[in-house]
Amino acid sequence: MKRVLSITVCVVGVVAIGAAVWLWLRAQQPPAAPPVSTTPSKTETPKPAPPPPSSYEDTVLAKMSLREKVASLLMLNTPGTDAAVLGQYVSQYGAGGFIVMGNNVPVGDEQMRSVSAALRGDDKKLPRLVGIDQEGGTVRRLMGDTYASALTLKNQPVDATTQAFAARSAMVQSVGATLNFGIIADTTANPASFIYDRVLGTTPQTAADRVAAAVKASEGKTLTTLKHFPGHGETTADSHISIPTTAISLSEWQARDKPPFQAGITAGADVIMTGHLRYSAVDAAPASLSAKWHGILRDELGFKGVIITDAMGMLQASGDAAYSDPIQNAVMALAAGNDMLLYVTLSIDPNQLIDGIVAAVNDGRIKQASVNDSAKRVMTLRAKSAGLVTN
Repeated sequence: MKRVLSITVCVVGVVAIGAAVWLWLRAQQPPAAPPVSTTPSKTETPKPAPPPPSSYEDTVLAKMSLREKVASLLMLNTPGTDAAVLGQYVSQYGAGGFIVMGNNVPVGDEQMRSVSAALRGDDKKLPRLVGIDQEGGTVRRLMGDTYASALTLKNQPVDATTQAFAARSAMVQSVGATLNFGIIADTTANPASFIYDRVLGTTPQTAADRVAAAVKASEGKTLTTLKHFPGHGETTADSHISIPTTAISLSEWQARDKPPFQAGITAGADVIMTGHLRYSAVDAAPASLSAKWHGILRDELGFKGVIITDAMGMLQASGDAAYSDPIQNAVMALAAGNDMLLYVTLSIDPNQLIDGIVAAVNDGRIKQASVNDSAKRVMTLRAKSAGLVTN
């Protein structure tokens, strides 16, 4: 028994000595390097991509007050042909553009070029828009335009529309105007309709073909506008003195009135003009004041450009008491989704109008983000117009 205990003690002693030696040898070795990770450290973050360079219009927008942005959404008019007076008028309010009417056209192209230059202003990179109704035929401001109008083009091959609008747009460009409200995308086969003489086609397809041709022919010469969305051809009434109303369904509109607008958008139209037209089965409000119609234009037709109203004074001239207040009309139009408000006549001082819109933004009736988006679209359009000026 004593012998077994002695052996056990010896074994334990040997093991203890061996362990001590192993620990001493291990202590003499340098520490092992930590394992190399094959995945990025959680504390490492990728470097952010450099921001895209700011465009000139972005730089200008960043410095604008709310009031200046609101003013930039107005296209105004005042009578007269004195270039200095007209330039001062549009400049003092900070408007984004001016629409040239017949009483703004002087005798002679050189004088008209002076008027246009004054209206565009001094900023060559971001000129104000100079709009004009130059459809040809019964609706023209430049009386030297003898090119074929819709009344004959609707009965001629599509190439005739291309030729007429290429020449018409070159004429508009030659006098310094930059935005032509000249392409009718309405369609009707009814000679009794208010708009019949001005439509480019009497069927959806013939109208669509000619609208697209007119847009493409104007490219590089003028900015183009399609009017009067969602379509004046469904009613015989005159929207200058009433709110024309039709009860057709949305599906009927999609089949009959949508194709010319869609064709023009696909062809590259810059601007859509909304009409003071009521499609009662779609919305009780006129399309110009309808968020639903603006949603259709943006989402269904895919339009990304500037949406402008028809002349806002037409709402008051309709005699409908609901539209007797010009400030309220402006607020409803911007809240619905228009980017610009067009005024040929204005029953109040433009400063009152601007103040009223600013108040509506401040109290939430118009979203600040919507004003920012609209101002951006208008500035982008103005920047594009700079490349069309040749004088």
